[in-house]
Amino acid sequence: MTDHVLALDVGGTKIAAGLVDAQGSVVRRAVRPTPAHDAELAWQAVADLVTEVLDGAVPSAVGIGSAGPVDTDAGTVSPININGWQAFPLRSRVEALLPGVPVSLAGDGLCIALGEHWLGAGRGSRFMVGMVVSTGVGGGLVLDGKPFGGRTGNAGHIGHVVAEPDGWPCTCGGRGCVETVAGGPNMVRWAREQGWTGSDGIELERSARSGDPAAAAAFDRGGRAVGLAIAAAAAICDLDLAVIGGGLSRAGDLLFDPIRQTLKIHAGLSFLRGLQVVKAERDDSGLIGAAALVLL
Repeated sequence: MTDHVLALDVGGTKIAAGLVDAQGSVVRRAVRPTPAHDAELAWQAVADLVTEVLDGAVPSAVGIGSAGPVDTDAGTVSPININGWQAFPLRSRVEALLPGVPVSLAGDGLCIALGEHWLGAGRGSRFMVGMVVSTGVGGGLVLDGKPFGGRTGNAGHIGHVVAEPDGWPCTCGGRGCVETVAGGPNMVRWAREQGWTGSDGIELERSARSGDPAAAAAFDRGGRAVGLAIAAAAAICDLDLAVIGGGLSRAGDLLFDPIRQTLKIHAGLSFLRGLQVVKAERDDSGLIGAAALVLL
């Protein structure tokens, strides 16, 4: 199977590995929860997944998408949500597992955007942002049809655009980031402060659809924050498309309606009038995008 590549998608919640062919079909895959509180156990989970998915095969190359920040020159990652992985040498560790096989590294948000651009809802777009709205809010940019990592590989961190300057502290060290408003646990926390009595995002959606005012307001507030971030990114990068995936995107109109209403207000420049916001088509865009790093 030397005509296949190995793709790794390393996140704070789960780690996925896949053997991917030149057309982007995943012929074999495996997923494990991330041991986020133990650095060596987290690495061992990656190594075990590589062994399991390859099953003796030698890939032609490896593409890695990792939670960040990343340093693509050094090949290191410093995920906010994996304890002990500060400047962790992920690329060289994977290279040591597969001597002689080239390894490419990018941020997971960039891989998500690239996966949707290649084989998902972003096909045909030249300038797009791909986003995940889930436990956190992440993103990546495809500019002029090509993945854009920026100076260090971290361009596209749209979840850390400031939505509320005096808002809650963020895990990044800032305050009032989009993630503090639209990330699932933070939406739940805010709704509970307004008197809602549920416990998770699934209940929050159900309550919002049943007319609970606090739950509905949490989705409206989160959607407006995402809309503000898209408006800012679109104005700076001249985007034509935003593709949104992740668990909260499954809430459909509860999230997308306030996003689109916010864009009507805040994306007023003439070159932004054609800006579209659509739901992601793939659940595995991060894995597909990691493969695309070395296939395209």
